[in-house]
Amino acid sequence: MSLSDDRLRQIAHRFGELEARLASGTLEGDAFVAASRDYAELEPVARVAAEVAAMRGELADLQSMEDSDPEMRALAAEEVARLKEELPERERQLAIAMLPRDSADQRPAMLEIRAGTGGDEAALFAADLYRMYEKYAAEQGWRVEMVSANASDVGGFKEVVANVTGTGVFAKLKFESGVHRVQRVPVTESGGRIHTSAATVAVLPEPTEVDVQIEDKDLKIDIYRASGAGGQHVNTTDSAVRITHLPTDIVVTCQDERSQHKNKAKAMQVLRARLYEKMRDEAQGAEAEARKAMVGSGDRSERIRTYNFPQGRVTDHRINLTLHRLPEVLEGTGLGELIDALIAEDEAKRLAAMDG
Repeated sequence: MSLSDDRLRQIAHRFGELEARLASGTLEGDAFVAASRDYAELEPVARVAAEVAAMRGELADLQSMEDSDPEMRALAAEEVARLKEELPERERQLAIAMLPRDSADQRPAMLEIRAGTGGDEAALFAADLYRMYEKYAAEQGWRVEMVSANASDVGGFKEVVANVTGTGVFAKLKFESGVHRVQRVPVTESGGRIHTSAATVAVLPEPTEVDVQIEDKDLKIDIYRASGAGGQHVNTTDSAVRITHLPTDIVVTCQDERSQHKNKAKAMQVLRARLYEKMRDEAQGAEAEARKAMVGSGDRSERIRTYNFPQGRVTDHRINLTLHRLPEVLEGTGLGELIDALIAEDEAKRLAAMDG
């Protein structure tokens, strides 16, 4: 998908207008916020568009150059060859920069990990995944705050929910939703047999209160006494909160805080994210054909990755990529390679779909 020179000039003109408006000092309030958002979205496109325009202009000048000096002609021919080699890749980068973006890409995300098949081993694996995302988030400069957790007796998690905040969180984590499978010898296995267990990961973009408005009449709120691991206050106060959203039957519980009010606030945060996900799923269902181009559907039942301990490898089944760096992936440092590959594959498929 190669853009015309007229389209490049339009991009440069629009970007120049935004720069001038922001520099004028006349924008305030919502107008300033909107212009700043438009500027941030257009800046990477305008930057690459300017590079493409400059390379095309230089190529045209060199090709039209008439010089009787053989040495100058030879130098010009070398530059023409270089530009012809580099320009298609720069044009491809521009096409990728102009692909429609998910409106939720820059949002924080709610990360939910649940132990699946495999009992205690699945709960331990869920904890491994949580630590992996914590370390990856730290590497990205993000902040992870645990919202709720249901610990298992062996030290893992039956379920853990966390809020991940930072720049571009959802854009990087959205392809992590699905079933993650582990193959290893459990610590409780005396015979040395390899077991297969699984955990489910869901990554939900975090909405604002404007995105999802919840009516009090649609909520059923139950207060009860917390149970399980959680400190001395457990079983001493009625602080645990269960919220049921009646129209959708979505149920959220939180019991990690001493304060009933804090538990309610966290539960509402999770509920809002799940309702927003439901709204997005319904909207995207109407665009099913467009979603076929994506690397993954985001379906939680889709098996997406296998972590094989005996062979020290991680395989992402959607893009048939295997890394023999399991320890690094679990430490978060190697996870970026998988995530970047998934993003690149998704961009390539969407480009191909647009060209088709």
